[in-house]
Amino acid sequence: MQQPFIVGITGGSASGKTTFLRRLLASFPEEDICLISQDNYYHPREDQQVDAQGVTNFDLPSSIDSAAYAADVLRISQGLEVRRSEYTFNNPDAPAKELVFKPAPIVVVEGIFVFYFEEVAKLLDLKVYIDAREHVKVLRRIVRDRDERGYDLEDVLYRYTHHVAPTYEKYIKPFKQDADIIIPNNRHFDKGLEVLVAYLKSRVTAS
Repeated sequence: MQQPFIVGITGGSASGKTTFLRRLLASFPEEDICLISQDNYYHPREDQQVDAQGVTNFDLPSSIDSAAYAADVLRISQGLEVRRSEYTFNNPDAPAKELVFKPAPIVVVEGIFVFYFEEVAKLLDLKVYIDAREHVKVLRRIVRDRDERGYDLEDVLYRYTHHVAPTYEKYIKPFKQDADIIIPNNRHFDKGLEVLVAYLKSRVTAS
């Protein structure tokens, strides 16, 4: 099997990465692309840092098992299968499924810290940054956390102000300059997605 082409995709919280990834994956046959998400590499909830107000902060690099994440990305880059227990972020009482990541011509490595974690970043063949204005991200975060996690507005704004925004400024935004491709997503990302898909399909075809 050919050596996988590793694509790292990052951006601030609520920049639209999940929707972008869903569309990207749908553009390829299942056997041609594999997604490994940072979301499945959180340390256990009881090991997460709690702020001065007693609110758990999941938006720190230390919340992620970066060594395990890097090891699995390296493993799949070598053409080896990866198995990982699902991290049930939204429902910690739900039984975790075993996730199986199979090597593919294109491997997408996704998460807010994939450029920050040096051991992950050095494995990436292409770096893609999904960008959006601050007010757009705030509105998206309000809707997402209300609908998917049951947070009220006060809770969402507290987390955004004290956790999300400081993390973005310190650990995500500075690495925007390292991106090979920056895709704006204030209203839509259609053109950027089209360009990326065309390039990746050319890589698959050439191989």
